[in-house]
Amino acid sequence: MLLLVGLAVAGLALVPLGYVIATTAELGRQEAVDFLWRPRIGELLWNTVRLLVAGVAASTVLGVAGAWIVERTDVPGRGWWHGVLCAPLAVPAFVNGYGWVSTTHAVQSFPGAVMVVTLSYYPLVYLPTVAALRRLDPGVEEVATSLGRSGWGVFTRVTLPAVSPAVLGGALLVGLHLLAEYGALQLLNYPTLTTAILQQYATVFNGPEATLLALVLVTFCLLLLGIELLLRGRRRRARVGSGASGHPLRIQLGRLKLPVLAALTGVALWALAVPLGALVRWLLRGTSATVDVGELSAATATTLGLALAGGVTATVIAVPVVWLAVRHRGLLTTAIERSVYTASAMPGIVIALALVTVSIRVVPTLYQTVVVLLLGYAILFLPRAVVSVRSTFELVPPGLEDVARNLGCTGPAVARRVTLPLVLPGLTAATALVGLAVATELTATLLLAPLGTNTLATQFWSDASAIAYGAAAPYGLALVVLSIPSTWLLGSLSLRSGT
Repeated sequence: MLLLVGLAVAGLALVPLGYVIATTAELGRQEAVDFLWRPRIGELLWNTVRLLVAGVAASTVLGVAGAWIVERTDVPGRGWWHGVLCAPLAVPAFVNGYGWVSTTHAVQSFPGAVMVVTLSYYPLVYLPTVAALRRLDPGVEEVATSLGRSGWGVFTRVTLPAVSPAVLGGALLVGLHLLAEYGALQLLNYPTLTTAILQQYATVFNGPEATLLALVLVTFCLLLLGIELLLRGRRRRARVGSGASGHPLRIQLGRLKLPVLAALTGVALWALAVPLGALVRWLLRGTSATVDVGELSAATATTLGLALAGGVTATVIAVPVVWLAVRHRGLLTTAIERSVYTASAMPGIVIALALVTVSIRVVPTLYQTVVVLLLGYAILFLPRAVVSVRSTFELVPPGLEDVARNLGCTGPAVARRVTLPLVLPGLTAATALVGLAVATELTATLLLAPLGTNTLATQFWSDASAIAYGAAAPYGLALVVLSIPSTWLLGSLSLRSGT
């Protein structure tokens, strides 16, 4: 039964890929080759590749370094800095881009694009790394230190390998987001394959050339999945008990304390002060800042409802996929888990067009309904839910489930009474993480939402793209405020995961 559910989820996740392949097949082989061989495509490919490499590398370094400083050094105000390093998760990438572009056009370049996406997405690496460091048995690091390893040696030879699954999972999410990022890069005037796909659809709606570019993005996605799977390995990491008692050894920063505090302050200013300052400035001074309270309230309520429903839907769908991948490891179950990532590398408009096509041809009554919109969110953000749930599920000892079965519990009873309570933090984190993504989704919402549905993100984008910065500011601020509870919850869960 569980396998059938997993196959059904994989089938749903692969609908956009099937649509892309079927649409691309309308092009002849030579026509496809000629299209991809254009100099402009080569430029877009180069922009995408270097942004992907630089963005993932920078986000991983910043996320791991921040987590290590907070959890393994004597930096003053560790709890405060944890909150500050989590906070950029509440500022969507396109709001961050809006803040920087409306402040200075110097960011409309490759270094500017790397900076903005790094400041927006490094928390996806930081949060799971903090959780993994909290879970790590401090006795392991103490033994390495007693054997003469330096602080750097302990980090590279012991700590980093132990938390690598969390780091790799976060880096994978960053990479997938960068492949599909549109709003921030469009504002930053940095062309990639994704921005080209949207422009192609605007020129020739539902054109096979655009889906051919989406197929290139899927190829990048498969490459990322293969690298992550290779680096993760097949080692089991669950353990019974909490390990050695006591607190981990904290590195004395000494003379490095002031430079470290300066670096943390710089990250806070760049990631938070600039975009939030721009929003407040344009709200107060923008000539187009006429706030319609009723419209703002309606958009807020719609965003909140869709975020909650989308988060719960994706998390529920993720559970059987993770269960199969962790408890029944094999070629088929690995393929099922990997399949959920393919659509996340595509722009939202591709997923939306796939669902529109399928709903019209198969179930016309579902067209332009909330059901199709929630399915679109689930397909887009299922990787977030899978990574969050899996990071907790892998730490649940399978022996506990075996004991419950030996005591007479059936499979569903074991899941309900033993496994699910232990993975509840992961389920909560997944719901919050997907909810944040749903609240900021643009292109799929515009195409799939029922007529008359406005969210904070779509209204903000409508005004910001028309350079009506003052009119966009209230929606951007509301979006940030709405994201704060989920961000706070994710930060709290990452600290509790090791206790």
